[in-house]
Amino acid sequence: MEISANTVQAKVPVTILKLNGDLDASWYQDVIAKAKTLYDSGVRDLLIDMGNLRFMASSGLVALHSTALIMRGDQVPDTNESWNTFRTDHVQIGPPSKYEIHCKLLSPQPRPLRTLELAGFDDLFEIFDDEEVAIASFG
Repeated sequence: MEISANTVQAKVPVTILKLNGDLDASWYQDVIAKAKTLYDSGVRDLLIDMGNLRFMASSGLVALHSTALIMRGDQVPDTNESWNTFRTDHVQIGPPSKYEIHCKLLSPQPRPLRTLELAGFDDLFEIFDDEEVAIASFG
């Protein structure tokens, strides 16, 4: 999997985190580490571009959950316990219809989108098909 990031200026600076390939157990910690590095460098608004993500395992859900926590400035659980923590904290990330405001998703492909929907993440993250609209939604 490839992970890259670039920042664009809108009402506020928005960093686009591009995920290419498959997000599974061998890559989820790398996504979390990248989000932490971005946050530590001052990034506060993150758009995760899933347009080239072909597959997302349940560990990918852990990566998204952890990334949302990072962008809120919250403590990230130990990645060795991520799945158990995710299951416990899943309802605490926000109630349905209260989206994350600093972490949003762009263009998930059908398989990853289905994973998001089955996990209820479509109630936690705003999901956009248009990059310009997604970027404009921040701030």
